[in-house]
Amino acid sequence: MATQSPFSLLEDAFQKLVTTVQPPAWAAQEVQRRIVLLLNHVLMQEQEAMSRLARQKGRVVLFQWREFGFKLQLTPAGLLDLAATDTPSDLTLAIIENSPAALVQAALAGDKPPVRIEGDVQLAAEVNWLVDHVRWDLEEDLARIVGDAPAHGLAQAVRRTLEVLRGWVKKAAPGAAS
Repeated sequence: MATQSPFSLLEDAFQKLVTTVQPPAWAAQEVQRRIVLLLNHVLMQEQEAMSRLARQKGRVVLFQWREFGFKLQLTPAGLLDLAATDTPSDLTLAIIENSPAALVQAALAGDKPPVRIEGDVQLAAEVNWLVDHVRWDLEEDLARIVGDAPAHGLAQAVRRTLEVLRGWVKKAAPGAAS
């Protein structure tokens, strides 16, 4: 008797959701604004990242996955802002992998997704540097809200959970050794 993996079940559910439910334009734009706020928050904690982005001011990067995409413009302050949809992009970063389950598996394994890169090579190098070197210190931000000890405990619990998930994904992945 053949059984379906949980990943393929999630994949099917996601595909049905995406093809039948489209959020209104204002909701998609609000999500994009929240993403920009989060990215800027993380960037402001890393001065070198802001310096690198400031050198690329005015440039526009298009991020694309399946039918989802948004454009970010680099500001003179070294931060990000939403670019108008009709603004031409200097760099396009398109995630090639269509499967959300495969993307989650890769993220849990610590791998970068496969990306098609088109456009400015120097800008692509700066974005790659950001991906490799900038990390969100979630524990520090959480400590500002709940205090150091609870934030440390929560962060440890999340790290242990991620380790368990990574182990589970490695065992569940196709071709994994038993």
